[in-house]
Amino acid sequence: MCGIVGVLMKKPAAPVMLEALRRLEYRGYDSAGLATLAGGSLQRRRAAGRISALSQLLDSEPLAGTIGIGHTRWATHGAASQHNAHPHRSGPVVVVHNGIIENWRALRDELIAGGCVFESETDSEVIAHLCATLLARGLDPRRAAMETISRLVGAYALCLLFEGAEDMMICARRGSPLAIGYGEGEMFVGSDALALGPLTDRICYLADGDCAVLTRTGAEVFDASGAPVQRPIQTVPMEAVLVDKAGYRHFMAKEIHEQPTVAGYALARHLSADRRHVVSAAAAIDWRTLPRLSIAACGTAFYAAQVAKWWFETIARLPVDVEIASEFRYRQPPMTEGGATLVVSQSGETADTLAALRYARSAGQTVLGVVNVENSTIAREADMAIPIHAGPEIGVASTKAFTTQLIALACLAIHAARSRQAITPETAAALIDALSSAPRLIAEAIALEDQIAVAARDIAETESALFIGRGTMHALALEGALKLKELTYIHAEGHAAGELKHGSIALVDATRPIIALAPHDDLFEKTASNISEVAARGGRILLITDRNGAALAGAEAARTLVLPEVPDFIAPLVYAIPVQLLAYHAAVQRGTDVDQPRNLAKSVTVE
Repeated sequence: MCGIVGVLMKKPAAPVMLEALRRLEYRGYDSAGLATLAGGSLQRRRAAGRISALSQLLDSEPLAGTIGIGHTRWATHGAASQHNAHPHRSGPVVVVHNGIIENWRALRDELIAGGCVFESETDSEVIAHLCATLLARGLDPRRAAMETISRLVGAYALCLLFEGAEDMMICARRGSPLAIGYGEGEMFVGSDALALGPLTDRICYLADGDCAVLTRTGAEVFDASGAPVQRPIQTVPMEAVLVDKAGYRHFMAKEIHEQPTVAGYALARHLSADRRHVVSAAAAIDWRTLPRLSIAACGTAFYAAQVAKWWFETIARLPVDVEIASEFRYRQPPMTEGGATLVVSQSGETADTLAALRYARSAGQTVLGVVNVENSTIAREADMAIPIHAGPEIGVASTKAFTTQLIALACLAIHAARSRQAITPETAAALIDALSSAPRLIAEAIALEDQIAVAARDIAETESALFIGRGTMHALALEGALKLKELTYIHAEGHAAGELKHGSIALVDATRPIIALAPHDDLFEKTASNISEVAARGGRILLITDRNGAALAGAEAARTLVLPEVPDFIAPLVYAIPVQLLAYHAAVQRGTDVDQPRNLAKSVTVE
């Protein structure tokens, strides 16, 4: 994932920024660059490849100045090349940017029509050109930056420098993290505290939607409405920075909030630069002739696989069996000749899933591994490994790995559907467009955290809960129940909503929360009928839906959480957020160990 650093210092900025970028190398990158202001003039140096290439360039072409911004780029739009590397410049403006600008095409077309000439293929360059255009219209740098930021749609973190402004840097975040560091007559900004650790131990984490104006004497911070706010400054020792929670109370909270960012980077790895084609598809499989796909996984990955089954069967018209890995090989099922098996594991070391892989291989199946750790055993033993690009996940209860597993599986399903000619190019494009909106919609769902925390109070006081849903929401109901069990030790079950009347409705009473996952989709009326059945028996319903669903069924719920309207295809990605946050806040209120729940391990390497 891209890394950002910015400094306003008393001494030369370039060497300090270069070292800070080296501390961000763990995030992964394919190019790097710096820009500084010296004598009021902007200068920049960029290089494809490793930071060592940028260092060599600076040896021959040094940068002067005590204020600057730097960046390590993980390619999203456009290839890994020098002209696509950050910082991007337009006249008197330079910018570094992490994330995805969803409306970049529309902005680019508008700017080109106004005479702007682009030198890169990135979405990020539109930020510099838009800001420069507003400066040319007479706005001062602060107003131009604020107006630019207000027009951006997507998940992003960014920093801007302006020619002639030797004591000002403007930064902002929405969905991507950004930290401000306070020194003595110096100020710093970075993607995380690790970049700033040797520079200062006084860190302020910007909240989502914040914008900040930095000078060497401090920072003015404004919230999403433009109102001035004070964000707490924390003392973060260097040893704590190495396992930094980025201002969150728990790693799980941090990882939930990272999901807009990691979703954007995962999409960038699975889709072409123009967001029109899937590029990470499994070349080891001929999807056109594949007779059957088996998917084996455990825990949260198993529920991601259940969502994938829905996608593969409805979109690609490909028969799919989903197997609990720990049961799969002991049943010794007959495998379809010429079939393929997909195994899903965050760590790539899950013992049961690895055993399933080996059984499938022995049965003559082509095997794909969907993993987060690219040098894991599953990645090595599979015919082809498909990384999910979640980055390190420390919390035991999986969050960002779940959403990025879904992204990888969704992209595979689209590719399979096109290969099998089950959907038209236009339908595939619409599905990819829907996926591309996921980082923004996930960020909008996270923005409801305060409401979700209030809803979690009722759940924290119970000892049993039911989650219900239909279609892909059935898998999310199972995942919601698992999260609640893992974190709070509350008994919870997930059910297909239509199955309630076949037994489980006997559990409904006024004391047990019923969490209904019900986006207003083709199955909504059926789910609404099940909600009515629960309400008629005194059930205490928490309805998680969108605006239309709330209007139609909200009256029967004790509480309703209204999520943004989402395309049906990506509803699992967005509805994962409230079930994660419900479990998290219920656990906090019950005082359990959120990051390391009792009896659990992050990677289950024994049967």
